[in-house]
Amino acid sequence: MRLRAYFVAVWLSVLIAVPVVAQTTPPSKSPSPTATGTATSPPASNESQERGGLVDINAASAEELDRLPGVGPTRAKAIISHRPYNGKDDLVHRKIISQNVYDGIKDKIIARQGSARAPANSAGSPSAATKSK
Repeated sequence: MRLRAYFVAVWLSVLIAVPVVAQTTPPSKSPSPTATGTATSPPASNESQERGGLVDINAASAEELDRLPGVGPTRAKAIISHRPYNGKDDLVHRKIISQNVYDGIKDKIIARQGSARAPANSAGSPSAATKSK
């Protein structure tokens, strides 16, 4: 009787463990583009793009922003004039672009902090907040 209870306990444990194992993802063999791009400086030839092809809205030129779907020359100038951004969703919160345009480009953009082109003492930058303390 004890042997039967033992097998039932093992079977229930396996039954419970299978969904957990199925949900875990194996670690990737190659490093992610964001992991390699954050520790080192960006490529010198194109400062506003990371290795993964993301456009940095805090440092991109008008031509680079214009290449994004739904962003024309007028929106590109508006994005540049409202810099710096604390996050890429600031484009919608500040009403620079509409939600549907943002949904189309959110996987193609990034808002890195400490960009070389961003003003060092602007009110929205994290460095200004630490300097004032």
